[in-house]
Amino acid sequence: MTRPTLNELTAHDAFVQRHIGPSDDETAAMLDALGYDSLSDLTDAAVPRGIRRERPMTLDAPRGEAETLAELAEIAGQNKVVKSLIGQGYYGTVTPGVILRNILENPAWYTAYTPYQPEISQGRLEALLNFQTMVAELTGMDIANASLLDEGTAAAEAMMLVRKLARNKGDQFFVSERCHSQTIEVMRTRAEPMGIEVVVGDEFAGLPAEAFGFLLQYPATRGGVHHYADIVERAHGNDALVVVAADPLALTLLTPPGEWGADVVIGSTQRFGVPFGFGGPHAAYMATKDAHKRSMPGRLVGVSVDAAGRPAYRLALQTREQHIRREKATSNICTAQVLLAVIASMYAVYHGPEGLTRIARRVHRLAAVLAEGVRRLGYELDSDRFFDTVTVKTRDWGATIWETARVEGLNLRLEDDGVAVSLDETCDRATVEKLWTCFRQGSEAELDFDAIEAEVADALPEDLVRTSAFLTHPVFHQHRSETEMLRYLRRLSDKDIALDRAMIPLGSCTMKLNATAEMIPITWPEFANIHPFAPADQTIGYHRLITELERMLAAATGYAAVSVQPNAGSQGEYAGLLVIRAYHRARGEGHRDVCLIPSSAHGTNPASAAMAGMRVVVVACDSHGNVDVDDLRAKAAQHADSLAALMITYPSTHGVFEERVKEICSIVHEHGGQVYTDGANLNALVGLVSLQELGSDVSHMNLHKTFCIPHGGGGPGVGPIGVAEHLVPYLPGHSELDNLETAIGAVSAAPYGSAGILPISWTYIRMMGAEGLTRATRMAILNANYVAKRLEDHYPVLYTGPNGLVAHECIIDLRPIKDSSGVTVDDVAKRLIDFGFHAPTMSFPVAGTLMIEPTESESKVELDRFCDAMIAIREEIRAIENGDVPVEHSALRNAPHTADDLLGSAWDRPYPRRAGAFPAPGMEASKYWPPVSRIDNVYGDRNLVCSCPPIEAYQDAAE
Repeated sequence: MTRPTLNELTAHDAFVQRHIGPSDDETAAMLDALGYDSLSDLTDAAVPRGIRRERPMTLDAPRGEAETLAELAEIAGQNKVVKSLIGQGYYGTVTPGVILRNILENPAWYTAYTPYQPEISQGRLEALLNFQTMVAELTGMDIANASLLDEGTAAAEAMMLVRKLARNKGDQFFVSERCHSQTIEVMRTRAEPMGIEVVVGDEFAGLPAEAFGFLLQYPATRGGVHHYADIVERAHGNDALVVVAADPLALTLLTPPGEWGADVVIGSTQRFGVPFGFGGPHAAYMATKDAHKRSMPGRLVGVSVDAAGRPAYRLALQTREQHIRREKATSNICTAQVLLAVIASMYAVYHGPEGLTRIARRVHRLAAVLAEGVRRLGYELDSDRFFDTVTVKTRDWGATIWETARVEGLNLRLEDDGVAVSLDETCDRATVEKLWTCFRQGSEAELDFDAIEAEVADALPEDLVRTSAFLTHPVFHQHRSETEMLRYLRRLSDKDIALDRAMIPLGSCTMKLNATAEMIPITWPEFANIHPFAPADQTIGYHRLITELERMLAAATGYAAVSVQPNAGSQGEYAGLLVIRAYHRARGEGHRDVCLIPSSAHGTNPASAAMAGMRVVVVACDSHGNVDVDDLRAKAAQHADSLAALMITYPSTHGVFEERVKEICSIVHEHGGQVYTDGANLNALVGLVSLQELGSDVSHMNLHKTFCIPHGGGGPGVGPIGVAEHLVPYLPGHSELDNLETAIGAVSAAPYGSAGILPISWTYIRMMGAEGLTRATRMAILNANYVAKRLEDHYPVLYTGPNGLVAHECIIDLRPIKDSSGVTVDDVAKRLIDFGFHAPTMSFPVAGTLMIEPTESESKVELDRFCDAMIAIREEIRAIENGDVPVEHSALRNAPHTADDLLGSAWDRPYPRRAGAFPAPGMEASKYWPPVSRIDNVYGDRNLVCSCPPIEAYQDAAE
């Protein structure tokens, strides 16, 4: 017997085997079912030889979990955690332990998908409805959405919204100089391609008549609380609309903007329990008037009823979203920040209105005491009316005070004429006294905290003190003890299907394992508690991590450089197109504005192109789902003088490897355009195909798909862009970065976007290495082809590539079934719930189909369980086709079946109750019970309610 070496016993690649679902025996069995001897043989047959990468990925070998976490801890240790009082939209906060452990660190919440299937998403939909109610009531508006990406992009979305709604058709948008500087940056980036002139100025010095909209900050970035009612009235008199960026904690004490006439209110809920994370992810919000609800961007949760008349939640008014309206959409937003919105909403549930008000009052009292002490030290304040931010005017001592505070472990904001200090709930008496020491600079004034606190009045304007109630719904009053809060969170998570419960076979969504080892570091203080504008010497670890991750992603895609700033896939698309636009302009070809997009493309593609100021020209697809090369060639020639870009997805949106992709790229280049490749399907390429070698110039990568950041129930996501060498000078810039002059403007509020979750992808790549990542790709292709093989005798597989194989996903066609039986895609999707599964992607990219992506993380056991369910459903359909069961009374049409349905005294259906509840053998021990039956979408849109319904609604339904 050969003794194994110590190196072999260390098992550096052990994580690879844990990430990949099938065992070696299962892999062999699946390969045998497909008629291949090895993974290499299958890969050679599925992936055209002409597109295979020529150079291997330059990544390290796999590493074990423990050694990877040890290395990451060393990197994290290079960051310096201090108390950051910089403010500017980012504040220290305390995440309640019950929320930290049971939401942020709980896979039942973070591995869920966007709640398109509402019957299995009632828990997070309720949490999002809480969020919407919280925002609407704090802002004094009628309706709020279910989150946006960050405050800067929310302001940009609001600008586009009011441009559509305002009667004033001028081309200017006025932004107060009192807004956060990063918000102004993002708005300038967003405005320019759309032909909007951003005018930054003092709103009290006059309002431009040509402005269709205005943005005000409340409180202002330097802390002042100003009266804006007259400004709003004057703007309305000029047929313009007003957007207000508001701090939600301040709104517990201040008159909400809705009460003084604001049309749209946006902001960030970061300080409601979500850590800094070096800039994100955080849940932004948007609230507006009821009249504008059909134009508001982002997800919107509404209340409807199920088949039994019970109140039920669902995503409302989806026809206004980008996947329906495409280039005519209000926004390109696909997902947002659901997990963070859930945390913020539960922070409000945990504290209630009284607790939030207490926190706000305490923060304000500390600020008032700080300000009075600073006055007694001889300084002048920028404003005597403020909430939590005190700006001290001192040109002579500003830099000295800032440096003194830094040495003392306090980060302040250095302004041209002084320093600003933003207090938060983590501050206390000691913080204020230490600040006084920093400001003293030789003063001998005696400062007694207790005496000053007893004497100083509040600094809020008396006529702007809030008098209206908020958070009045019982949900914000019932969960005061941790026991009750814990059980409430458990009840909600039990209502949903996430990856901790079952496979989620959503095509184009890549619902793979989000390993615990990858998730652990994001709550380490060295990553979680770093302000995005902290001094560079405090963020060395973050910069090392980001540099290494960008290098890893460049190696995986073949691109020359990567920027992680875009904080969603949609923003990566947008940034990539702006880079192409900047490249053309730099070459004196700024007139190039035509973007060719295949008809099969995801709706974000045309929406992003329109936002980048491009004209969309649709390219046909052939009967096999491939780009029609002849049509592409004709349209590229037709628009040769104005061709800017082609947007393609590879493998195609239909789940196949197009063999002529290099020819497609060459055609575009020959006619002066650049090629943008959507990275949605990168999980089929890593290690096998280099996007740059295909001829692609720029791509975004969904770290929340291929590189294991969890979907979080609809966000967060990260959408970095990789570019070829000639586009590197145009990667996104930011005022906090050392930019090239050629860089496009900021596309996210923070310089590195959602930096707080980048350790997830770094850890995944480090533990997998080049070998593991390549094997994961091969296994994703194997699993998809195994599913297609098992289902092909029961459902037509719509598209295949070389040798009759698919890539990493397959599309099954249910249209013939609808014709023969009346059974719809919806019926099959809802019946899968009775089997304990989330449905595959419905009717995309082809109506009447299901797109299935199993990923590499699912074992053969789980794949077989899913396939068995689909085959059993086909037999139920056959009974309908044979006339044995009318479709209207079938288990398919009545799915999903709730416990209440099955235990009711009346049962008039032609199938046994057990067939409804337990359609497959062996389900009894771990049955998932949907909390509601099929939801009425039409009722929900016709009777739109987007805030928490009264308790009586549930009582009435029960009766």
